[in-house]
Amino acid sequence: MAKNIMIQGTMSNVGKSVISAGLCRIFAQDGYRVAPFKSQNMALNSFVTADGGEMGRAQAVQAEACGLEPSVEMNPILLKPVTDVGSQVIVKGQARAVMSARGYFACRRTFLPDIMAAYAALAQDADIIVIEGAGSPAEINLRAGDIVNMGLAELVDAPVLLVGDIDRGGVFAQLAGTCMLLSEAELARVRGFVINKFRGDVTLLADGLGELQRITGKPTLGVAPYLDLDLDDEDSLSERLRRRTAAGPEIGDIAVVRLPRLSNFTDFTALDATGGLAVRYVVSPRQLADPDLLILPGTRNTIADLAWLRETGLAELICQRAAAGRPVLGLCGGYQMLGEVVSDPDGVEGGGAAAGLGLLPAVTCFRSRKRQTRVAGTVLALDGPLRPLSGARLEGYELHMGETVLADGAKPFVGLDDGAADGCQQGSVAGSYLHGFFDTASARQSLLALLGRPGDAGPDFAQHRQGQYDKLADALRASLDLGRVYEILGSEPAR
Repeated sequence: MAKNIMIQGTMSNVGKSVISAGLCRIFAQDGYRVAPFKSQNMALNSFVTADGGEMGRAQAVQAEACGLEPSVEMNPILLKPVTDVGSQVIVKGQARAVMSARGYFACRRTFLPDIMAAYAALAQDADIIVIEGAGSPAEINLRAGDIVNMGLAELVDAPVLLVGDIDRGGVFAQLAGTCMLLSEAELARVRGFVINKFRGDVTLLADGLGELQRITGKPTLGVAPYLDLDLDDEDSLSERLRRRTAAGPEIGDIAVVRLPRLSNFTDFTALDATGGLAVRYVVSPRQLADPDLLILPGTRNTIADLAWLRETGLAELICQRAAAGRPVLGLCGGYQMLGEVVSDPDGVEGGGAAAGLGLLPAVTCFRSRKRQTRVAGTVLALDGPLRPLSGARLEGYELHMGETVLADGAKPFVGLDDGAADGCQQGSVAGSYLHGFFDTASARQSLLALLGRPGDAGPDFAQHRQGQYDKLADALRASLDLGRVYEILGSEPAR
C-alpha cells in the first residue's frame, strides 16, 4: 500500500505546490514510484491530459516532476471560477455543472466517492503519494465537511507538514496561529513545519525556531530559500502578474493585458525563460506604452472582459495599434475578443452578446459543450507584419466553450496536423485557440524574428522545465531534514 505525506499551508500562495513538486522530484530521484494528489483545486490555470481530461495545472507540474504523464486522478475535482460567485465544477476531467459557492459547499461531500476512487487508483501503482492541501486548514468556517485539508488527511491517514511564507512577514504567527485553530486530532497530524521563501542568513532564525517549537510542540524541518524558478504558476497571486515595465531598451517588450478574469497565463511562462524577451502585464492605457507585441490572453468570461477593455480605454488603443500595423495576438478568449461578435445564448458564461473589437473577420458563439484536446500544428504562410511567424511548429491544447466561425475568404492562422485549421490572421492581427503557443523552440525563434531580436530561443520549454525540477530538488535537499521527512513517511531515505 502506498505511503503518503500531505503538504498544507498557512494560507494561499505560501508555496504548497512548489514544495510538493520538489518532494515529488526528490522521491522519484531516490528510486520511488511517486504520484501527486490534490482532491479539490480551484484554479484559473488548468491543463489538458493526453486523453482530453481537464485538471489543475499544479498537479500537472507535480506529475512532470515525478516523471509521469498527468492524469485526472491526480486532481479529481477542479473548480474554475466563471463569475465572482460561481464556478464550473469539473469532475474527473469533465465539466459537470456551474454552481454557486454556497451550492457547491452544500453538496461537496457527494464528490467523496470520486475523490477516494481517484486516490485508490494512484495508490495501486505508487510507493509514495504527495498530497497537497488548499488554502489553509485553519479556515474554521469551512471545517465541517472538509474534503481537501484535514478532512482528507483523516480519510487517507496522512501525516502533515505545514508550510509558512516568511517573505510576506509574520511567519511565526502564521504557523502558531494555524496550530491554535486546529482541533486536538488535527494538530496531532501536523508533524512539523517548513518555512518557505527565505532570503538571508538562516542562522538569524535560530532563536525564533526554538521559541516556535516551545509554543507549538512542533519542530521546523527546514527553511527553504526563495527560488526564482521557471515553473507554471497556479493562480492569480503569481508574482509574474505584478510586472509592469520591461527590463531595458535591449529587451523585446511583450505586453499582456491583465484582464480581470485572466486565465491560463501559463501560456507566457516559456517567454520568461527566453533570453532577450521581457513579459509585463498591463491594466491601463498609461501602462501600455508601445510594446513590440501586444497579447490579449485567455479569460474565464469573454463578454465581461470585453466590456472592461472598453471601460478602461484599452480597446481603443488596441485598435489604434492594429491600424498602425503593430503586432497584436489573441489567445483563446483574447482571440474571441478580436472578432466581430461574441454571443452567449445559452448562458454558459452568464449570457448576453457583445460586439468584438472588429479586428478579425470572425464570429464566436458559446455552446454548452467544452472542447478540450491536445493539438499540434504549423503556422500557415502569413503576409504582412506577421510573416516571420510562418512555418513555426506548435504543440499545445485547446480548452474553450466557444465556436468561432470565419467569414468567407478569411485566412486561418494555424494548420493543425489533423487537417483542420485554427485561428485567423488579418494584417498585423492574429488569433488562435492554442494554449502553449510559445512552448516550442520553433515558435519562440519565430517570435524573436518577428520582433527583430537576434538570439537563441533555446530548447523546448518541456526540456527546460526538467532542469528546473532538478534545481528545486537540489535546493530542498540542502535545506530540509530529509531524514526526518522519510521517518514521517515510514520509508527509508535515499537508496
